[in-house]
Amino acid sequence: MDFETLRAYLLKKPKSAENFPFGDDVHVFKVHEKMFALISWRDNKMMMNLKCDPDEAHALRDIFPAITPAYHMNKRHWISVYFDGTVPYGELERLMDNSYSLVIKTLPKYKRILLTD
Repeated sequence: MDFETLRAYLLKKPKSAENFPFGDDVHVFKVHEKMFALISWRDNKMMMNLKCDPDEAHALRDIFPAITPAYHMNKRHWISVYFDGTVPYGELERLMDNSYSLVIKTLPKYKRILLTD
């Protein structure tokens, strides 16, 4: 999966926005000012940080070597996915969807209602 495909997928989420609070080379995706994904490059490899259920994160790390505890994030609640071709496209979509869902669950009800507008 290439950068533009990932970016387009993340920006299709309701009320998602791209920001650059950590510099031009770190693409941060937020919903109502809450981060749900980051895309950057580390050691010349594209990587994406996503919010993830802690138990699921542990299982994913056992299955996919390209999934690690999140780089520069809370390692219990975030994962890093390195794009080496070993994580299937469908799994990447599911992980992005789950990250978005986990973040919107923490929003106040009135903000969640705004997502359907």
